[in-house]
Amino acid sequence: MSALVSADELAVLMEHGRVVVLDVQYELLGPPGSELYAAGHLPGARHLDLDEALAGPPGPAGRHPLPDPLALEAALRACGVDDSGEVVVYDQRTSLAAGRAWWVLRWAGHPGVRVLDGGMAAWLRAGYPVTTEVPRPDPGDVRVRPGSVPVLDAQGAAAMARGGVLLDARAPERYRGEAEPIDPVAGHVPGAVNLPMSEVLSDDGTFLAPDRLRRVAAAHGVHRDTPVGTTCGSGVTAAQMALALHEAGIAAIPYVGSWSEWVADPDRPVATGPDPG
Repeated sequence: MSALVSADELAVLMEHGRVVVLDVQYELLGPPGSELYAAGHLPGARHLDLDEALAGPPGPAGRHPLPDPLALEAALRACGVDDSGEVVVYDQRTSLAAGRAWWVLRWAGHPGVRVLDGGMAAWLRAGYPVTTEVPRPDPGDVRVRPGSVPVLDAQGAAAMARGGVLLDARAPERYRGEAEPIDPVAGHVPGAVNLPMSEVLSDDGTFLAPDRLRRVAAAHGVHRDTPVGTTCGSGVTAAQMALALHEAGIAAIPYVGSWSEWVADPDRPVATGPDPG
Protein backbone atom coordinates (compact mmCIF):
# COMPACT_ATOMS: atom_id res chain seq x y z
CA MET A 1 0.00 0.00 0.00
CA SER A 2 1.23 3.47 -0.84
CA ALA A 3 2.45 5.60 2.04
CA LEU A 4 1.65 8.75 0.08
CA VAL A 5 -1.51 10.84 0.00
CA SER A 6 -2.43 13.60 -2.44
CA ALA A 7 -3.65 17.05 -1.46
CA ASP A 8 -7.17 16.21 -2.62
CA GLU A 9 -7.21 12.96 -0.65
CA LEU A 10 -5.96 14.72 2.46
CA ALA A 11 -8.60 17.45 2.11
CA VAL A 12 -11.32 14.78 2.20
CA LEU A 13 -9.81 13.13 5.26
CA MET A 14 -9.59 16.48 7.02
CA GLU A 15 -13.15 17.39 6.09
CA HIS A 16 -14.41 14.25 7.80
CA GLY A 17 -12.10 14.65 10.81
CA ARG A 18 -10.46 11.29 10.27
CA VAL A 19 -6.80 12.28 10.45
CA VAL A 20 -4.19 14.03 12.60
CA VAL A 21 -2.00 16.23 10.42
CA LEU A 22 1.56 16.89 11.59
CA ASP A 23 3.66 19.74 10.23
CA VAL A 24 7.36 18.83 10.18
CA GLN A 25 8.70 21.67 8.05
CA TYR A 26 12.48 21.75 8.30
CA GLU A 27 15.50 23.47 6.79
CA LEU A 28 19.04 22.26 7.41
CA LEU A 29 21.02 25.25 8.76
CA GLY A 30 17.89 27.38 8.28
CA PRO A 31 15.27 28.84 10.61
CA PRO A 32 13.78 26.50 13.22
CA GLY A 33 10.82 24.40 12.21
CA SER A 34 8.68 26.27 14.72
CA GLU A 35 9.24 29.50 12.77
CA LEU A 36 8.35 27.84 9.47
CA TYR A 37 5.18 26.49 11.09
CA ALA A 38 4.30 29.90 12.53
CA ALA A 39 4.62 31.50 9.09
CA GLY A 40 1.94 29.21 7.65
CA HIS A 41 0.65 25.65 7.87
CA LEU A 42 -2.28 23.49 6.89
CA PRO A 43 -5.48 24.22 8.85
CA GLY A 44 -5.56 22.11 12.00
CA ALA A 45 -1.98 20.87 11.56
CA ARG A 46 0.08 20.44 14.73
CA HIS A 47 3.81 21.18 14.75
CA LEU A 48 6.23 18.29 15.36
CA ASP A 49 9.85 19.39 15.52
CA LEU A 50 12.41 17.22 13.74
CA ASP A 51 15.35 18.12 15.97
CA GLU A 52 13.45 17.92 19.26
CA ALA A 53 10.99 15.07 18.68
CA LEU A 54 12.20 13.00 15.74
CA ALA A 55 15.85 12.83 16.77
CA GLY A 56 17.97 12.71 19.87
CA PRO A 57 20.73 15.18 20.73
CA PRO A 58 23.69 15.19 18.32
CA GLY A 59 26.81 13.35 19.42
CA PRO A 60 28.83 10.21 18.68
CA ALA A 61 25.69 8.53 17.28
CA GLY A 62 25.37 11.25 14.64
CA ARG A 63 23.66 14.58 14.09
CA HIS A 64 20.15 13.08 14.09
CA PRO A 65 20.26 9.85 16.11
CA LEU A 66 17.17 7.93 17.15
CA PRO A 67 14.91 9.90 19.49
CA ASP A 68 14.38 9.02 23.12
CA PRO A 69 11.17 6.94 23.07
CA LEU A 70 9.63 8.77 26.03
CA ALA A 71 10.38 12.19 24.52
CA LEU A 72 8.87 11.09 21.20
CA GLU A 73 5.82 9.68 22.92
CA ALA A 74 5.26 12.91 24.84
CA ALA A 75 5.59 15.01 21.70
CA LEU A 76 3.18 12.82 19.75
CA ARG A 77 0.63 12.80 22.56
CA ALA A 78 0.83 16.60 22.78
CA CYS A 79 -0.08 16.66 19.09
CA GLY A 80 -3.14 14.52 19.76
CA VAL A 81 -1.81 11.33 18.17
CA ASP A 82 -3.61 8.15 19.21
CA ASP A 83 -2.51 4.56 18.84
CA SER A 84 -5.08 3.70 16.20
CA GLY A 85 -5.81 6.99 14.42
CA GLU A 86 -4.52 7.90 10.99
CA VAL A 87 -1.65 10.39 10.77
CA VAL A 88 -0.44 12.40 7.78
CA VAL A 89 2.89 14.23 7.92
CA TYR A 90 4.14 16.93 5.57
CA ASP A 91 6.92 19.44 5.07
CA GLN A 92 7.46 22.25 2.59
CA ARG A 93 7.87 20.31 -0.67
CA THR A 94 10.19 17.31 -1.04
CA SER A 95 9.15 15.13 1.93
CA LEU A 96 12.69 15.29 3.36
CA ALA A 97 11.55 15.85 6.96
CA ALA A 98 8.23 14.13 6.31
CA GLY A 99 10.08 11.01 5.21
CA ARG A 100 11.99 11.06 8.48
CA ALA A 101 8.72 11.48 10.40
CA TRP A 102 7.11 8.63 8.43
CA TRP A 103 9.98 6.30 9.24
CA VAL A 104 10.32 7.31 12.91
CA LEU A 105 6.60 6.81 13.53
CA ARG A 106 6.82 3.36 11.94
CA TRP A 107 9.89 2.60 14.10
CA ALA A 108 7.75 3.71 17.05
CA GLY A 109 5.04 1.22 16.07
CA HIS A 110 2.36 3.51 14.69
CA PRO A 111 0.36 1.55 12.09
CA GLY A 112 -1.24 4.39 10.12
CA VAL A 113 1.17 7.11 9.02
CA ARG A 114 1.29 8.57 5.50
CA VAL A 115 3.01 11.48 3.78
CA LEU A 116 1.50 14.37 1.83
CA ASP A 117 3.28 13.93 -1.51
CA GLY A 118 4.78 17.26 -2.54
CA GLY A 119 4.17 18.82 0.87
CA MET A 120 2.63 22.20 1.48
CA ALA A 121 3.59 23.27 -2.05
CA ALA A 122 1.29 20.59 -3.48
CA TRP A 123 -1.46 21.65 -1.07
CA LEU A 124 -1.21 25.25 -2.28
CA ARG A 125 -1.07 24.23 -5.96
CA ALA A 126 -4.33 22.38 -5.44
CA GLY A 127 -5.92 25.63 -4.23
CA TYR A 128 -6.26 24.82 -0.53
CA PRO A 129 -5.63 27.41 2.20
CA VAL A 130 -2.97 27.70 4.85
CA THR A 131 -3.26 29.44 8.19
CA THR A 132 -1.27 30.79 11.11
CA GLU A 133 -3.88 29.68 13.64
CA VAL A 134 -2.51 27.22 16.18
CA PRO A 135 -4.87 24.37 17.20
CA ARG A 136 -5.18 23.11 20.75
CA PRO A 137 -5.79 19.36 20.40
CA ASP A 138 -6.81 17.03 23.18
CA PRO A 139 -3.86 14.86 24.29
CA GLY A 140 -3.45 11.59 22.45
CA ASP A 141 -2.87 8.14 23.87
CA VAL A 142 -0.21 6.82 21.49
CA ARG A 143 2.27 4.37 22.99
CA VAL A 144 5.73 4.34 21.43
CA ARG A 145 7.12 0.85 20.79
CA PRO A 146 10.71 1.47 19.65
CA GLY A 147 12.28 -0.97 17.24
CA SER A 148 9.05 -1.83 15.42
CA VAL A 149 10.96 -1.70 12.12
CA PRO A 150 14.65 -2.56 11.71
CA VAL A 151 17.43 0.00 11.70
CA LEU A 152 21.09 -0.25 10.68
CA ASP A 153 23.97 0.69 12.95
CA ALA A 154 27.52 1.27 11.66
CA GLN A 155 28.36 -2.42 11.71
CA GLY A 156 25.14 -3.27 9.92
CA ALA A 157 25.75 -0.59 7.30
CA ALA A 158 29.20 -1.99 6.56
CA ALA A 159 27.74 -5.49 6.29
CA MET A 160 24.99 -4.26 3.97
CA ALA A 161 27.58 -2.62 1.70
CA ARG A 162 29.32 -5.99 1.43
CA GLY A 163 26.35 -8.35 1.23
CA GLY A 164 23.59 -6.24 -0.30
CA VAL A 165 23.35 -2.65 -1.52
CA LEU A 166 23.93 0.39 0.66
CA LEU A 167 22.51 3.41 -1.16
CA ASP A 168 24.07 6.78 -0.33
CA ALA A 169 21.43 9.44 -1.05
CA ARG A 170 23.74 12.48 -0.86
CA ALA A 171 24.76 14.67 -3.76
CA PRO A 172 27.53 13.13 -5.92
CA GLU A 173 30.19 15.62 -4.87
CA ARG A 174 29.67 14.75 -1.20
CA TYR A 175 29.66 11.03 -1.96
CA ARG A 176 32.91 11.33 -3.93
CA GLY A 177 34.54 13.33 -1.13
CA GLU A 178 35.04 16.44 -3.24
CA ALA A 179 32.96 18.62 -0.89
CA GLU A 180 31.69 18.25 2.66
CA PRO A 181 29.91 21.33 3.99
CA ILE A 182 28.79 19.86 7.31
CA ASP A 183 30.77 16.88 8.59
CA PRO A 184 34.49 16.96 9.45
CA VAL A 185 35.53 14.24 6.98
CA ALA A 186 34.54 13.86 3.32
CA GLY A 187 33.81 10.61 1.50
CA HIS A 188 31.50 7.63 1.86
CA VAL A 189 31.14 4.24 3.51
CA PRO A 190 33.28 1.78 1.55
CA GLY A 191 31.13 -0.19 -0.85
CA ALA A 192 28.19 2.23 -0.76
CA VAL A 193 26.48 3.05 -4.06
CA ASN A 194 25.49 6.63 -4.85
CA LEU A 195 21.83 7.30 -5.67
CA PRO A 196 21.23 11.03 -5.16
CA MET A 197 17.81 11.83 -3.76
CA SER A 198 17.18 14.19 -6.67
CA GLU A 199 16.98 11.20 -9.01
CA VAL A 200 13.82 9.84 -7.37
CA LEU A 201 11.93 13.14 -7.17
CA SER A 202 10.00 15.04 -9.83
CA ASP A 203 10.64 18.73 -10.47
CA ASP A 204 7.66 19.67 -8.28
CA GLY A 205 9.03 17.76 -5.27
CA THR A 206 6.72 14.76 -5.57
CA PHE A 207 8.06 11.24 -5.83
CA LEU A 208 8.42 9.56 -9.20
CA ALA A 209 5.75 7.03 -10.13
CA PRO A 210 6.41 3.50 -8.78
CA ASP A 211 7.44 2.03 -12.14
CA ARG A 212 9.98 4.82 -12.66
CA LEU A 213 11.26 4.37 -9.11
CA ARG A 214 11.80 0.67 -9.80
CA ARG A 215 13.75 1.47 -12.97
CA VAL A 216 15.98 3.94 -11.12
CA ALA A 217 16.55 1.44 -8.32
CA ALA A 218 17.34 -1.36 -10.77
CA ALA A 219 19.94 0.83 -12.48
CA HIS A 220 21.71 0.95 -9.11
CA GLY A 221 21.53 -2.78 -8.49
CA VAL A 222 18.39 -2.76 -6.33
CA HIS A 223 15.45 -5.07 -7.02
CA ARG A 224 12.51 -6.27 -4.94
CA ASP A 225 14.49 -9.10 -3.33
CA THR A 226 17.74 -7.16 -2.86
CA PRO A 227 18.85 -6.55 0.74
CA VAL A 228 19.17 -2.76 0.78
CA GLY A 229 20.08 -0.07 3.26
CA THR A 230 20.07 3.69 2.90
CA THR A 231 22.50 6.27 4.20
CA CYS A 232 23.09 10.01 3.89
CA GLY A 233 24.64 12.74 6.04
CA SER A 234 22.68 12.31 9.26
CA GLY A 235 19.86 9.85 8.64
CA VAL A 236 17.17 12.24 7.41
CA THR A 237 17.56 11.79 3.65
CA ALA A 238 18.19 8.08 4.32
CA ALA A 239 14.61 7.85 5.62
CA GLN A 240 13.32 9.88 2.68
CA MET A 241 15.06 7.40 0.32
CA ALA A 242 13.55 4.48 2.25
CA LEU A 243 10.13 6.05 1.62
CA ALA A 244 10.86 6.31 -2.11
CA LEU A 245 11.88 2.64 -2.21
CA HIS A 246 8.77 1.69 -0.24
CA GLU A 247 6.70 3.26 -3.02
CA ALA A 248 8.58 1.03 -5.48
CA GLY A 249 7.72 -2.05 -3.41
CA ILE A 250 11.27 -2.38 -2.06
CA ALA A 251 11.92 -2.68 1.67
CA ALA A 252 14.95 -0.64 2.78
CA ILE A 253 16.57 -0.20 6.18
CA PRO A 254 17.98 3.25 6.99
CA TYR A 255 21.37 3.70 8.64
CA VAL A 256 20.15 6.36 11.06
CA GLY A 257 23.57 7.52 12.21
CA SER A 258 24.75 7.75 8.58
CA TRP A 259 27.93 9.61 7.64
CA SER A 260 27.90 11.86 10.71
CA GLU A 261 28.12 8.78 12.95
CA TRP A 262 30.47 6.87 10.66
CA VAL A 263 33.18 9.54 10.78
CA ALA A 264 32.84 10.03 14.54
CA ASP A 265 35.05 6.96 14.89
CA PRO A 266 38.44 7.63 13.27
CA ASP A 267 39.09 3.90 12.98
CA ARG A 268 36.29 3.43 10.44
CA PRO A 269 37.54 3.38 6.83
CA VAL A 270 36.64 6.17 4.43
CA ALA A 271 36.26 5.79 0.67
CA THR A 272 36.44 8.58 -1.88
CA GLY A 273 36.08 8.84 -5.62
CA PRO A 274 33.33 7.91 -8.07
CA ASP A 275 30.74 5.20 -7.68
CA PRO A 276 32.34 1.95 -8.90
CA GLY A 277 29.12 1.04 -10.70
